[in-house]
Amino acid sequence: MALRIYNTLSRKKEPFQPVTPGKVRMYLCGPTVYKSPHIGHMVGPVIFDAIKRYLVYRGFEVTWIVNITDIEDKLIEAAHRFNTTVQALVEKHTAEYMKVLSDLGIDTIDRFPRATEHMAEIIALCQTLIDKGYAYEAQGNVWFSVEKDEDYGKLSGRKIEQQESGLRANLAGEGKRNPADFGLWKSTKPGEPSWNSPWGPGRPGWHIECSAMAMKYLGQTFDIHGGGMDLVFPHHENEIAQSESATGQPFARCWMHNGLTRIRTKAASGQWQVEKMAGSVGNVVSAQQLIDQYGPDIVRYFLLATHYRSPIEFTDQVLADTKKAYAVFTRLFERVQRLTNQPVSSQGPSVDELGAFKEHRQLFETRMDDDFNTAGAIAELHQMAGQINALIESSKLEQSPDPKVLAQVLAAVQELRNLGGILGLFRVSASAATASDGELSQALMQLIIQLRAEARKNKNFAQADAIRQGLEKIGVVLEDRPGQTLWRKQ
Repeated sequence: MALRIYNTLSRKKEPFQPVTPGKVRMYLCGPTVYKSPHIGHMVGPVIFDAIKRYLVYRGFEVTWIVNITDIEDKLIEAAHRFNTTVQALVEKHTAEYMKVLSDLGIDTIDRFPRATEHMAEIIALCQTLIDKGYAYEAQGNVWFSVEKDEDYGKLSGRKIEQQESGLRANLAGEGKRNPADFGLWKSTKPGEPSWNSPWGPGRPGWHIECSAMAMKYLGQTFDIHGGGMDLVFPHHENEIAQSESATGQPFARCWMHNGLTRIRTKAASGQWQVEKMAGSVGNVVSAQQLIDQYGPDIVRYFLLATHYRSPIEFTDQVLADTKKAYAVFTRLFERVQRLTNQPVSSQGPSVDELGAFKEHRQLFETRMDDDFNTAGAIAELHQMAGQINALIESSKLEQSPDPKVLAQVLAAVQELRNLGGILGLFRVSASAATASDGELSQALMQLIIQLRAEARKNKNFAQADAIRQGLEKIGVVLEDRPGQTLWRKQ
């Protein structure tokens, strides 16, 4: 099956054909770093990290850019509110953003361009639009004239008349000719950061920053432009208008938009309500706190377990269910490790070793080729895990190991880890970093299990039950089996 991607511009799935055969260039709108990152900020990076990994797996050479908006109205307002500088705020929250990316294993981004480092390109793009008659200067501001662009609204489907009726603007004070016109360059007020330009001191508008940086690093026409559904209008609509008006070429061939994060809360009436997670609403969940509480693998799995175009609903119960679902894999890896007395590796098994498990790779690829359906791909991983567990049970491998069956199980688990790795799951680095802690935990648990066994042997069942119940309180479950007691985390 050929790779097909849903294109917001055409409103349908299309066969993927990169501008340059064998190479893919992607741009994802990054954060405006005026506050700490919340979980909604991580949806796009996690999804596009998995997309890049899959494209590389498919043999493409991929360049992926994520911008940092380090000058914008919200930054200026936040710096004033906290009595600090814009630069100090930028450095603080950029460092937080980078740490969260690192924790989640998002390490495939090639460049993080900052708006303030590209003023020359931004000013040049503004001047090109003025020279071509698509923009005009007024009172130190530069405005894009939407009426000059015949295609304006093609991404969102919104007509200029609809936009005008919903806008409020003091045309005389701002120098705008049409309420729907949007700013390319803003004259600055006293005390605000500013840069020299042909139109006086000022700073760029939000939309022009992305166009200038995307075209600098990816060219006038590139393959994929991504972002949240809330960016379709006005941000991405304006990016298309200004970029294509300046170059006369298509800006991005495919526009991918991920669903927004929603949070379910109980209202004062006692009824549950679902609303968009947003800083303006005050219902955001810190990305770092979530990682610290559940672990990066659980958070990453949570964000990939829903198709990227669907909204992600966040509740404590959903995270608890996600943790249980992910535990299917960790328990399987621990089970096979006990069988083989060695950690499960990610080496590539042969097709002969895989036997009946070899079809799962093809099914995994089929899911991913259908608009990067990570939810379907994860479902396939669960199918594979279930099949491996069933083989272990049916062959009674834990009671009497059969070398031939054991080799097939080990090969299947290696394949499972390899496929999960394409999505950035089951990271070897994370398990390797905690190997010594794992060995200590194993030794301590064996000691506790031995003490419980002695209590039962001495008919001290109250003490044995207290040990089991105490372990359950800290998330450890014991499984009594013929001749042995196993343990696992809940």
